[in-house]
Amino acid sequence: MRKTTLKSKSYVQEIKGTKKYDDAEALSTIARSISMNTGASKQRMIAEDIIRHGNVRVPAEVFTFRELANATENFNPELLVGEGGFGRVYKGYLKKTNQVVAVKQLDRNGVQGNREFLAEVLTLSLVHHPNLVNLIGYCADGRQRILVYEYMHNGSLEEHLLDLPPDRKPLDWYTRMQIAKGAAQGLEYLHDTANPPIIYRDFKASNILLDETFDPKLSDFGLAKLGPTGGEDHVSTRVMGTYGYCAPEYAQTGQLSTKSDVYSFGVVFLEIISGRRAIDNRRPPEEENLVDWAKPLFRDRRKFKMMADPLLEGNYPVKGLYQALAVAAMCLQEEASTRPLIGDVVTALEFLAIRTDEVNSETDV
Repeated sequence: MRKTTLKSKSYVQEIKGTKKYDDAEALSTIARSISMNTGASKQRMIAEDIIRHGNVRVPAEVFTFRELANATENFNPELLVGEGGFGRVYKGYLKKTNQVVAVKQLDRNGVQGNREFLAEVLTLSLVHHPNLVNLIGYCADGRQRILVYEYMHNGSLEEHLLDLPPDRKPLDWYTRMQIAKGAAQGLEYLHDTANPPIIYRDFKASNILLDETFDPKLSDFGLAKLGPTGGEDHVSTRVMGTYGYCAPEYAQTGQLSTKSDVYSFGVVFLEIISGRRAIDNRRPPEEENLVDWAKPLFRDRRKFKMMADPLLEGNYPVKGLYQALAVAAMCLQEEASTRPLIGDVVTALEFLAIRTDEVNSETDV
């Protein structure tokens, strides 16, 4: 079955010699092998197949479990820096390269961990951009599925934006706009440069990581999905992602498109502007859902300032706030076709991220 369904290694070597060999060919070849799999032994075989495709920039290293256990002091709880639905992330240190890394140990229970592992290795082996996290390597020893990334010193956007502890300084307006711009540029690369396009499908504040200078990088590509090809405008798939960030058409019908990512970006951008969570059950019922709270306010210019994060203490350009809210509102349109392309969002954010001397007063509006 494998010989008749998959393209052979010799075929891959053959197309490598032609000018037509590109990421699309490598991607489709690996994707077909992933779609076949059910068993653990095939999972291991596929993980190995991924690194055999010469055109794909493979992770620098395939680690043993022992190496990563040593790097994290046997996955010491004190080195735990994050925890999500798919596993735990530890801060680690690789002695032989003198490198601080982030080590994500996926949950070994169920097939979902394997799917995320394969999707992540596949995606990050094919896409390269300053606003996408760099995958250093991985481990597929036995039932272990571990991913090793560059370490992002400032953690996630969520940690600097939502429910701040008293000792943490809130992000200023222009840092917020710079982060939004960089995150949008990462999406733009996935949508417009990757071939075929990739739909991220899990855009949220906790998946936007920040380096020493607060430049953002998208992480967690376990839910990434190949975008539509052949003139189609969407792909149909089971609904996955995080409640509060999913586009309505995707949540209702399973129809996924790049415009679904644009909606999710709109939710996060509204979080960046307002300092409010997408879903916050501690607030009054009419304010629990961020988008539902914001929609009536979008229609009344006099209420725009109510949507600015109180932690900004009024230190933002009023024009910039109004323009940012306009961008968020466009991204959050109910109909996917009326949302802007992410490239247009990037263009708008490039202007919003430029520092001005504008004073925060109504006379400037």
